[in-house]
Amino acid sequence: MQLPHFLLDQWLAAHEFATPPIQYNLASSTGPVWTFGELVALSGGKARKELDEIRVYYVPPEGTKALRHAIAEAHDVDPDWVVVTTGASEALSMLYCFAAEPGTSIAMPNPGFPAFAVMARAWGLVVTTYALQRENGFAQTTDLVLAAVNEKTRLVLINSPHNPTGSIMAPADVARLSASLAERGIPVIVDEVYHPLYFGSRMPSAAKFPNTIVIGDFSKALSLSGLRIGWIIDRDARRREHLINLRSYFTVSGSPITESVAVHALANRPAILARLEDVARANLALLDEFMNTHGSSIGWIRPVGGTVAFPWRLDGRDARPMCEALAREGVLVAPGDCFDAGPHFRVGFGAQASGFEEALDIVARVLASTEHSMR
Repeated sequence: MQLPHFLLDQWLAAHEFATPPIQYNLASSTGPVWTFGELVALSGGKARKELDEIRVYYVPPEGTKALRHAIAEAHDVDPDWVVVTTGASEALSMLYCFAAEPGTSIAMPNPGFPAFAVMARAWGLVVTTYALQRENGFAQTTDLVLAAVNEKTRLVLINSPHNPTGSIMAPADVARLSASLAERGIPVIVDEVYHPLYFGSRMPSAAKFPNTIVIGDFSKALSLSGLRIGWIIDRDARRREHLINLRSYFTVSGSPITESVAVHALANRPAILARLEDVARANLALLDEFMNTHGSSIGWIRPVGGTVAFPWRLDGRDARPMCEALAREGVLVAPGDCFDAGPHFRVGFGAQASGFEEALDIVARVLASTEHSMR
């Protein structure tokens, strides 16, 4: 059975034995990979001693006290607001499950991370979208989002920094949106998995705004996807009680081992984020040069945050054949049809700590050959 396009791309990104071999993974939306040894070394080996003393048993469904406090400290919120999840995907599934009733709907961005809509529909929610337009720099604004809300809406989802475009929603817009929807009893889910990686002014987390539910994880900005840990930050005590109950049914609890590693990672958050920022900024500078050189054939909006950009072919052709040609040359990028945007392709610039320039040279060569074939 053929995998859906996006799952296939993720599968290839995660497997070193892909055929042909992938040398340059520009499809990845994460940061540079850490080994366990590198992570432990950040504390001079202290974390290893603590791991030796862990009781390998169930932890509370809301997460250990130590991890919830560490997540809360990173967002400057009350630890009681934090519920630990198995990645951001479980966080979304729990929230969808909580809100799902026959005929109810959720508003979300288009394009967007494919699982957003698929998971919502799996829970029986009707999906309405607000379109992020190239002409407007993929801007996310209060008025744009509110136009997708109707009398059936139970949840609104925003993603800032956004996957796949790298746009953001300004804090003032998030505050205005959450206040406007509070009057209608509609909470705003803010997916902040790329926070706090920005290429302009630093942006605060939306966790402090009323009527917001922030989700995050260790996979994107923290570059530790293998931990499979995410979180929900929600000030509403009644809803949190329901969410914790849901998690006890979904996955029972997390692992005391990975949650302990996560606490150690957050204690060393500045070093982890600094490494990501160094890699992402250096590669984004190279991508700037590449786009300037190839501006007659490729358009793009420079990302404001996160680790991905969403260029498009100016001739309007579907980018998948070019992406497949790149894969044969050892460079993986995500085709735009994974996001229902055929001429686009998503380029990740956070994971490739070395070799990004060489990968772009291959992209330039393949791009030239595909243009030549049309003449």
